[in-house]
Amino acid sequence: MVRRQNAAEAERDLVRVCHTTADPTVVQDRVLHHLRRLLTADAAFFATADPTTLLFTGARTEEPLTGSASLFLDNEFGGGDVNAFASLARAPVHVATLDDATRHDRHASARYRDIMRPLGLGDELRAALVVAGQCWGYLCLHRTESPRGFSTREVALLERVGPHIAHALRRAVALCRAEQDTVVNRPGVLLLADDLSVVASTPEAEQLVDLIGRNPSGFPLPAAVCSVAAALHAVQRGVPLDPSATVRARNGRWISLHAARLQGPAWQGTISVVLEPTDTRGTPSVLLGAYALTPRETEVATRVLRGESTRTITDGLHISAHTVQDHLKAIFDKTGARSRRELVGLVFAPR
Repeated sequence: MVRRQNAAEAERDLVRVCHTTADPTVVQDRVLHHLRRLLTADAAFFATADPTTLLFTGARTEEPLTGSASLFLDNEFGGGDVNAFASLARAPVHVATLDDATRHDRHASARYRDIMRPLGLGDELRAALVVAGQCWGYLCLHRTESPRGFSTREVALLERVGPHIAHALRRAVALCRAEQDTVVNRPGVLLLADDLSVVASTPEAEQLVDLIGRNPSGFPLPAAVCSVAAALHAVQRGVPLDPSATVRARNGRWISLHAARLQGPAWQGTISVVLEPTDTRGTPSVLLGAYALTPRETEVATRVLRGESTRTITDGLHISAHTVQDHLKAIFDKTGARSRRELVGLVFAPR
């Protein structure tokens, strides 16, 4: 960790990385590297998120967390524990420590009692990574067991840099490039047991799972698959979640995931996860959000993507044609598109 006089420079380096790096894996590597110049973190969990449903779309864990990833997942979606990531995303303040949330009674948290303490971990510093009102990921930093937890200075640091990290994740969604050219056009189905082990799968599901990628998360399946299944468990316990997510795949295309419980005695306890290559469904809101459009610009862009004319947009939004053109100019400036046709291609074509 740097000395105090160098902290400002180290923080500037971290912010610079967030505004110049487009690969999500590189973003995570560099963010953690620069954060550790500023504070002590003995282990870290770093996830990307669907800003619409707030579920994980990817995750990485460090030892000693990896072997307990499934336990953390159960706790996260089980409801009732402090500092759940989705709760932080919705809260006015998006950063919190375990010690502050429990008033320094760590045993009040089931996550601490059942998972962290047996791993030799003490306080944790959690953040929902939010920018412009949208959550693009989560970060949790852990310290080994000690009465000394994270300081108010360290909380304030993460509050300052959190929006920059969120910007980096948002930018990575917009600018990511295809790693492979595999194309899967048909949906796939995974059947999972309650412990998330695979009961059965279609060939298309196996291909789509591979395209989502296996982040170093410790989960038995990609984090997005586990997240929608865990959210389904939570829904059945009365927690208001949408067991769905949209993920940018390694071939540059989009995949939507949705979990549901199968009915009938032969399928009791079985979870169905449908994975579907998608173009218009769910994609525009995620990708347009990645370009930091204003709410009105997003409305105009969404109507352009539907093929609406300027006249139809003016009638639907009750604005002038001149205002529509002003919004389109701003949209083109932010996305790099030069025409309506290029905007459609930018959103729907694989990159």
